[in-house]
Amino acid sequence: MTLPIRQTMSRPDWALLLILSTLWGGSFFFIAIAGRELPPLTIVALRVGIAALILLGLVAIGGKSLPKSWRVWRVLLGMGVINSVLPFSLIAWGQTQVPSGLAAVFNATTPFWTALAVQFLTADEKLSAGKIAGIVLGVAGVGVLIGPGAFLDFGAHGWGALAILLGALSNGFAGALGRNIARLRVEPIVAATGQMVMATILMIPLALLVDQPWQLAMPGWQAWASILAIAALSTVLAFLIFYRLLARAGATNTSLVTFLVPVSAILLGTLVLGERLELQHIAGMALIAAGLVAIDGRAWRWVRARRAAEAG
Repeated sequence: MTLPIRQTMSRPDWALLLILSTLWGGSFFFIAIAGRELPPLTIVALRVGIAALILLGLVAIGGKSLPKSWRVWRVLLGMGVINSVLPFSLIAWGQTQVPSGLAAVFNATTPFWTALAVQFLTADEKLSAGKIAGIVLGVAGVGVLIGPGAFLDFGAHGWGALAILLGALSNGFAGALGRNIARLRVEPIVAATGQMVMATILMIPLALLVDQPWQLAMPGWQAWASILAIAALSTVLAFLIFYRLLARAGATNTSLVTFLVPVSAILLGTLVLGERLELQHIAGMALIAAGLVAIDGRAWRWVRARRAAEAG
């Protein structure tokens, strides 16, 4: 049985989306710190491995059990690959090649790929004029938010940009595949745990083979603190929220978080680090807000109702 999806998000849904954007926005910061001392695949393996241990502990404390059906584990394996292993690895490596601003622009294309995926892979989420307009406005807003300077070195960082774009593509299809978990009625904490377990099984051999971490110098406390933060906050807590939103608001709405990630990063920099809020930031946030309003749909319905009332 297909679970009903709300095309218009509620206030609690928007609150969860804002929290998720802050958690995933912080992951870029944590990866940048850990990346000074650890290679990308080792960072990803530690991230998913520690997250899997935390989640397994939470599942045990909560008296829950992992799925026993191979049908469920098959979906969780797919989510582990396309929602963790591929995007985490591609984006972590891409950040070593691409300025963070340009990385945010490519990551913000996720809603576009999600919208295309759900158009063909699901029956209850279809593209509308409002969603198309909102996605275009959102991507444009992120571009304005980051500024034209981020694109100056695009040619010199082509492979890194391609890696991040492929990571966004992978995340986009993960949203559509994740709807199968909602249909199977798997609880968010169980889904997140299964995904991290499968990702860990895949990542540890890959990191050992490619990075050979036993040959690396022992990282300092800042790198370890960043790894713990990205595992506990940007992975465990973030994916619990992700699966809850996926079941409540659908894949396209949940993917809007990538529009808000650079907004969260800039606002945190302004409030916490005292960085200056520029006019381009305000203009970019305004475009993103317009895109979110368009995708939400309430404004379109209000305009149509107003015109109908006037015509009547």
